[in-house]
Amino acid sequence: MHIKTYLSVALAVALYFLPHVNNKIIFIPAVLISTLIPEIENPNFFKKGFKIFTTTKEDLPKNGILHTYTFCIMVSLIFAFFYPVLALPFFLGYSFHLLLDTFTPQGIRPFWPLKQRTSGKVAPGGKIEKTIFYIFIIFDIALLLKLFF
Repeated sequence: MHIKTYLSVALAVALYFLPHVNNKIIFIPAVLISTLIPEIENPNFFKKGFKIFTTTKEDLPKNGILHTYTFCIMVSLIFAFFYPVLALPFFLGYSFHLLLDTFTPQGIRPFWPLKQRTSGKVAPGGKIEKTIFYIFIIFDIALLLKLFF
C-alpha cells in the first residue's frame, strides 16, 4: 500500500483516541511515526527521492521481522516498562500498518518465527486502496471537526 494510505488510517486512529490520552502533544506524532517504521524494510525507503505517493515492485516484500506482530508487541512492552507514554501510540500506529498489509496479496507473517502468512486481495495502488484512502481522509476531516467544534 502507499504510505499516504498508512498515514491517513493512522491519523484517523490517533484522532479517535486523542480525547482519551493524557499526553496529547506526543500522541499524534508517535502514532504517525510508528506507522512508518515497518517500511524501513522497503529497499527504497532510504533512497534519495523516495516517494510517499507511489508503490513499486521493490516496495512489496514484507518478509522481515519488522512486518510481524511479534516485533510490535515486543517493542510496545519495552515502551510500557521504560517509557509508558509511547507504548499505546506505538502499538496503535504499528499494528494498524500491519493490519492494512494483511489485506495485500503479498501479506505478512503475523507471528515470527512462524511461517504462516496472511494475505488478501487489495492491490497496492488499486481502486480499493484508493477508496480506503479517500474514506479515511473523510474520517480524518470529520474527527478533526469533532475535536475543534
